[in-house]
Amino acid sequence: GNWIVALGKALREKRGDAPRAPIATDARLARPAGARPRLLVIVVGETVRAANWGLNGYARQTTPRLAALDGVNYPDVEACGTNTEVSLPCMFSRQGLHDYDRDAIRGSESLLHLLDHLGIHTLWRDNQTGCKGICDGLAFESFLDARVPGYCEGGRCFDGVLLHELDAAVARMPGDAVVVLHMLGNHGPSYYARYPEAFQRFTPACEVDELGDCERATIVNAYDNAILYTDTVVADAVGWLEQQSTARDTALIYLSDHGESLGESGLYLHGVPRMIAPEEQLKVPMWLWLSPALREAEGIDLGCLRERASEPRTHDVLFSTVLGLMRVETRARDPALDLLAPCRGG
Repeated sequence: GNWIVALGKALREKRGDAPRAPIATDARLARPAGARPRLLVIVVGETVRAANWGLNGYARQTTPRLAALDGVNYPDVEACGTNTEVSLPCMFSRQGLHDYDRDAIRGSESLLHLLDHLGIHTLWRDNQTGCKGICDGLAFESFLDARVPGYCEGGRCFDGVLLHELDAAVARMPGDAVVVLHMLGNHGPSYYARYPEAFQRFTPACEVDELGDCERATIVNAYDNAILYTDTVVADAVGWLEQQSTARDTALIYLSDHGESLGESGLYLHGVPRMIAPEEQLKVPMWLWLSPALREAEGIDLGCLRERASEPRTHDVLFSTVLGLMRVETRARDPALDLLAPCRGG
């Protein structure tokens, strides 16, 4: 039975090598004359759950630097799935969770391909195990085996490496551009290995891979320390974008791919089938930052965004929000899923 099932899976994956179907072929750029180019950074978090996100009211402030920035936090966001293989392609697809179809998603081009067809530069920087087909044929940089001093040790790199020499990379991308930073984040069970020693604020922290050898409180401590480091990396990315704002209108979206169980109902890690998955594995943090120049150009009412931030969302908002931010007009963009649409002036 095992080899029959495996053969079927292998044949299906082989069919996945066929050319991907284009999406939103009616898409066009609606760029006003004289408009400044745009630079959007999408930070894809890994295994960060909403329950431990400081901005969501968690008892611990795990996001102190983001709390000090002029951003918008979304406390009620549901992921496509409970693992990266499902969630990542879904996040960047037209189908999304609402019309989820695994084969259709994997057989279609992604949001990044659509942007590339319109002449918008894209770059995927990866500190994980790849883009899962989202960036096939597009610019891609991996730090999986990097040896960057100050960031990489023990065979893996801390996520701060994703900002290393980003200036030079973006300088090769004139005009409109979208950069994706795919983090290692809180990937377990080695939470303790996801942050530098300086971020070990919550102690004692579990420092072994066998979670069964640690008390639950120490596992949570290590997990929270990893979020604390993510907070710094994302805040540093905003600082970098502020420097880029002299030449381009800039924005950042942070969105985690799925959550994590930390002992609730006896469960740890993630990957439970969605139908029976607990909230801890499905609820994820999302955070948005827009430069003042971009808010002015779009007529964005920041107060309006914050008033609507608590409305329930899913990963599906990423596709339409990015299209709106990058001024792409297409029937595939759903204004109801564009976070900015209700708060645009004019």
